[in-house]
Amino acid sequence: MFLALAIIFEIFATTMLKLSSGFTILLPTIAFIVGMGGSFVWLSKSLRTLPLSLAYAIWSGVGTALTAVIGIIIWDEHFGLFTGVGLVLIIGGVVLLNTAKKTGKEASPSS
Repeated sequence: MFLALAIIFEIFATTMLKLSSGFTILLPTIAFIVGMGGSFVWLSKSLRTLPLSLAYAIWSGVGTALTAVIGIIIWDEHFGLFTGVGLVLIIGGVVLLNTAKKTGKEASPSS
């Protein structure tokens, strides 16, 4: 749940970054700062129960993929073959990371 909130805040912040026009518009700039702060707060809380490598990969991967989708929908950014393949690879990587964690196939550090 914490990781999902971190992703939502990160997507919001990135959207506000676009709307801030290089930090030249005050309200989106403030919203960006609040969004990123919230994202890192929730990400840090998710690290209580998730390994860093998994949490960060999911946070950045899902955030990147959803931000790309938002760019395509809201700002009519180009969606081509490479964009589609890239999004599929990101989602596939997140699925593989989750599968490895659930099946215990990850290498664990020696104590």
